[in-house]
Amino acid sequence: RKGSQKTKKEETKKKQVGRRWPLMSKPVDDVYLTWYYERPSYNVETAVGMLKKFQELDFTYPKQYVYINVFLDMALQKKKKVDPFASTVLLPHRFTDEMNKVLVFTENEQEAEIARENGAAVVGGVELIKWVLEDEIQVDFYVAVPAIMPKLIPLRNKLKRKYPSTKRNSLGHDIPKMLQLYREGLEYSVEDERVIKTRIARLDMPTEEIIANLKTVIHDICTFKPSSYGPIVQKLVIRSSTSEGLLLNLDGLLPQVEKEEQEKSAEDDEEKDTQEPVSS
Repeated sequence: RKGSQKTKKEETKKKQVGRRWPLMSKPVDDVYLTWYYERPSYNVETAVGMLKKFQELDFTYPKQYVYINVFLDMALQKKKKVDPFASTVLLPHRFTDEMNKVLVFTENEQEAEIARENGAAVVGGVELIKWVLEDEIQVDFYVAVPAIMPKLIPLRNKLKRKYPSTKRNSLGHDIPKMLQLYREGLEYSVEDERVIKTRIARLDMPTEEIIANLKTVIHDICTFKPSSYGPIVQKLVIRSSTSEGLLLNLDGLLPQVEKEEQEKSAEDDEEKDTQEPVSS
């Protein structure tokens, strides 16, 4: 019985394996079975031109948004990974009139006046802590000056990633610069541990402006992983609100790091490793 069961299983396996046709480099026309071919990738100028063409052919809304899906390689050395992150970046070409609401923490009246002049939604000191904790005040971002930070510790668990910090450029003395970043900036975050989905432009914008916004976002993402561990961007897809996604060729989109700089950084790391046991 065991022998007959084995032969039946082997026969079913043989039947399931069908004939596999060799993959061709490119389809001969525009009607083909997608699983027989590798997904084509396009340079960014061609892809943006195709999105604009799709809109014309489909008679869809010309001012629809352009989106990117960025698939990340978060791996570091020895099974360590880059923690999921969020960031706000100021794009070279604005594509929406929407402004974020920003709260400024300061107890200096002169700084408070500067904040109001530069478009802060709420300005104040310690008296705002209770209102924030009780959700009486709801804004998109929070910035602060260094002098008031020791008094804002009760808000750390409440604000989490939006707690003012120098890393996120939300803590400092340059109030106009911080307000411009967080009022006009684009916020994005890592979803599902390795994917970023965000809009970057409008389809009716000039191609050069769409590409400039795309490169700005990609360069900001690349700052979250040291270049010595390899590029963080693994795959990049661009689409509009009504179009299919187009896979982009990454050549020329990722920031170029010279080999000499990588070698210098590696040498510096080696020197540090050799110096540490001596100093101890």
